[in-house]
Amino acid sequence: MAIITVSREMGTGAYHIASEVAKKLKYTMIDGPRITSLATKYGLTTEMLQMVDEKPPSYVTAEDRKRAAALNEIELIILEQSRKGNVVVYGRGAQDLMIGCNNVLRLRFIADFEERVERFAEREWIDPDMARSLIRRSDHQRGGFIHFYFDRDWQNPNAYDMVFNTSRLSEATIVDCIIAAVKEPSLKDADKSAVSVIDTAILTKRIETALLCSPALHDYRPFTIKIEKGTVTLSGYIVSEEQKKAAVAIVKTVKGVTTVNEDIQVVDYKAYKERM
Repeated sequence: MAIITVSREMGTGAYHIASEVAKKLKYTMIDGPRITSLATKYGLTTEMLQMVDEKPPSYVTAEDRKRAAALNEIELIILEQSRKGNVVVYGRGAQDLMIGCNNVLRLRFIADFEERVERFAEREWIDPDMARSLIRRSDHQRGGFIHFYFDRDWQNPNAYDMVFNTSRLSEATIVDCIIAAVKEPSLKDADKSAVSVIDTAILTKRIETALLCSPALHDYRPFTIKIEKGTVTLSGYIVSEEQKKAAVAIVKTVKGVTTVNEDIQVVDYKAYKERM
């Protein structure tokens, strides 16, 4: 049940390569259209999908928390589809969602900047100067998303198993390399343990989403969540004892949770902020 994840710079031609790999391996492609087709099953509207992009989330207002909850639902789609195996996941920090899964082949696509500009301008029928601006903004947003949400430099090659420069290598060569790499025995050997890791990630996302969506937690900041065999431990800060009790009660209702332990400190950080 190998999982292939794709990180890419705009204008590298990564999407076509990823699609060819999925086609040749008969893997499921998890990309924007696939996520959109599954969105309604997760309570996601078209408006919510448009609101959530590869940009850093925030939790300051109710609207911010709504956006963060929608992002969690998208990540649940990715995780639950990936659990089935034999998938190519395109973008959205997928490799970071599955930290600890050793059956993941992590790919990165780069290319010379001006070549990226030329490709993107031709594909979108736009002026090269506009293409440069859009590519720079895309790099900034995607890099910021990965840094903020996963605390990682998306350009660090050590985070990937294979990095392809599409300015140097042909699509056919890259596709052949990926297909050969995915047959690596160690990836198959890691299949069994990967399911458990993904199940834990799925339960974590469900808990986070339940907390973000609850009207009882009007000033919620994300907790640290640890899970072991259905036992959930919450740690972090909250503004009142009432909200702490509400948070624990919410987590107990999440399917898959058997016990809830907490190390949540009550801190009226709103009052502190007002005194500053």
